[in-house]
Amino acid sequence: MKKNIVKKFMYIASITATTVIFAACSTAKTTSKGNQATGSIIKIGENMELSGAAGGYGQQQKQGIQIAVDEINRQGGIKVDGKKKKIKLIVKDNKTSNNTSASVAAQLTNNDKVSAIVGPATTNAGTAQIPNITKAGVPSVSPSATDPSYTLMKNGKTQKYVFRACFQNNFQGNTAAKFVSNNLKAKRVAIFADNSSDYGTGLAKAFKKSFSGKVVDTQYFSEGDKDFNAVLTSFKSKKVDAIYVPGYYTEIGTIIKQAREAGIKVPIIGSDGMADPKLAKIAGNSNASKIYYTTPFSAKAASTSATAKGFMKEYKAKYGSEAPTFSALAYDSVYMIKAAIEKENSADSEKVAEGLAKLKDVKGVAGNITVDSKHDPEKPIVVEQLTNGKVSETTEIK
Repeated sequence: MKKNIVKKFMYIASITATTVIFAACSTAKTTSKGNQATGSIIKIGENMELSGAAGGYGQQQKQGIQIAVDEINRQGGIKVDGKKKKIKLIVKDNKTSNNTSASVAAQLTNNDKVSAIVGPATTNAGTAQIPNITKAGVPSVSPSATDPSYTLMKNGKTQKYVFRACFQNNFQGNTAAKFVSNNLKAKRVAIFADNSSDYGTGLAKAFKKSFSGKVVDTQYFSEGDKDFNAVLTSFKSKKVDAIYVPGYYTEIGTIIKQAREAGIKVPIIGSDGMADPKLAKIAGNSNASKIYYTTPFSAKAASTSATAKGFMKEYKAKYGSEAPTFSALAYDSVYMIKAAIEKENSADSEKVAEGLAKLKDVKGVAGNITVDSKHDPEKPIVVEQLTNGKVSETTEIK
């Protein structure tokens, strides 16, 4: 009887020990973070607004991403452990939907096992994916999410897996205010901002805070608005020296057209949301003079850069038009990931995140890129001027 009890006890103990061992192994597997890159390819995901309200920007970024991937693959790929591995690009449309963006991020990280993600284009869609990429330990580089808090947690600490290739709103707004004061010598300015997203309202707030003159009035419009005449007439009566219009070309093109038709001839200044050839088409070339906007990429300013010239030539050959800002930023985003992988000599997603945080002087189309402690890029910013719908002058703001 005693022998049987002892045997039974020993059996249960051995089973328990085995269970603990396997449980420990299982726990070790589930707690290991990040996607491990194996084989001869490196998977990079694209979570992008290819349709919906921001589809125009997403399509431009898709083009820039594709040029970068094709170029890298033609050169043999990304070097890891002395061998070159080609990129496999996995493209998904988040449809300018926050919920879809979160779902796409989960698919790319958990099912496709990507090493990094390019996108989304907008701050809201980008923010929606953060919980999923953080849980998976996979970094993303947004070409154009500009809200200052995008790369930061609520406590002010930097999001480990969130990076961007563009300037944040505060920097653009401050730069525009400096340009309006110092270069245009304007003393009385009206602000007409897009309040459909944090983009327009954030830029307006930053401009107002930095402008040394007087902001005589602040008004807002929404995405899809068509008639701006009443607000523009009120600005005209206030004898403004300039109008600051942070927003996107879709509405600002119409604002410019209606302003000029109302006899308002003062400079109109905005941000990189205006940096698209469609702006002049909507406004009309004859109306698009004395128009200025801050931008991280200027084809005219970049014409002396071998990297930028190569990109612009490739873009023109592939798509038949001049390269827009958003394509350039997306192209640079891919090269930031490439530089991070080669710096760490690993395409494991955790290592890619570490490499992105350490980037210094990476050659980009929009200038050399160094990533700061908040995962923002340090690089030049310029103001482009339109005359009769064409870029006539660029000014670098330091």
